[in-house]
Amino acid sequence: MSKNKENLLKTGFLFLLFVLFTLIVKYVGLSPIGPGKSEVGLAFINEWFHNLFGFNNISYKLSKYLGYLPFLFVLLYGCLGLKQLIDKKSLKKVDKKIVYLGCFYVLMGLFYIFFEKVIINYRPVLLEGDLEASYPSSHTILAVCICISSIMMNRYYLKKDFLKYVNVSTAVLMLLIVVGRLFSGVHWLTDIVGGLLLSSALCYLFYTFIHWDSQYKK
Repeated sequence: MSKNKENLLKTGFLFLLFVLFTLIVKYVGLSPIGPGKSEVGLAFINEWFHNLFGFNNISYKLSKYLGYLPFLFVLLYGCLGLKQLIDKKSLKKVDKKIVYLGCFYVLMGLFYIFFEKVIINYRPVLLEGDLEASYPSSHTILAVCICISSIMMNRYYLKKDFLKYVNVSTAVLMLLIVVGRLFSGVHWLTDIVGGLLLSSALCYLFYTFIHWDSQYKK
């Protein structure tokens, strides 16, 4: 089996795992433990974890404001792609990896919109006085997807002596956002797990495409 087919199978497996987990969260172990008696799946473990740590305002604000930093990579690679498009006057001549990255961002955004409309469960706390969609954790998805894809892209565009420091800093930033969100109390435990599963599937899909592009150029 070729490496590309193996990557596609792994990607498909991760997406399937996410779908199965989502169905479990939606339909298994429901109980009205959320604000306004909103029902939450896998209520036993979600309620236990939430009661264990409660709401932490410091962790919430830390994850919220750190969550803006990964968008610097979106801006950076967006500007790089725009520069190539202006210089070469053709989308076909723009580096394929940057085109794939743009498509990756669009796909990530579509999932975000989808789960804002298709509610799996609501937050365990009222942040603005109203019920808000909570599954999967959007901060987790954005942090993992943007940071991991940036780490993949950086190896093609940054010098080696600078690459290590940028990628280590990016990985630390990603962990701080995800861990901060986990212990902030504004998400159920399953929201974070669902976010990690979906972002892993999306990142592996992106890896599959840029790996294919690298192999093709060889």
